[in-house]
Amino acid sequence: MNRSVLTRYRVMAYVTGVLLVLLTLGCIGKYGLGMDGAADFTKVVGIAHGWLYVVYLVFAFDLGSKAKWPVGKQLWVLLAGTIPTAAFFVERKISRELEAKVAEDGAAVAKA
Repeated sequence: MNRSVLTRYRVMAYVTGVLLVLLTLGCIGKYGLGMDGAADFTKVVGIAHGWLYVVYLVFAFDLGSKAKWPVGKQLWVLLAGTIPTAAFFVERKISRELEAKVAEDGAAVAKA
């Protein structure tokens, strides 16, 4: 597996996670605190998160198919972008797991 596949996933996991946390804070401000500017903020961040989540899904699916994950694990990673802060924890766990595989594949290519 190529390192760029893991890097793309990691970047999109962080972007999706940050936008989802911002969206959650915006919704708290809009509905919980009744802040005036929170409605526009929530609208913009919600649209950005929606579009970038689709990109996250594509990259996460690509990573899972190349890592040959079972369906349950694949769904777990795909849904991580919908739960605030989950993307950060899932990304860290997946990265630790796949770093060894990426290094192993890189060493095999170097020997050939």
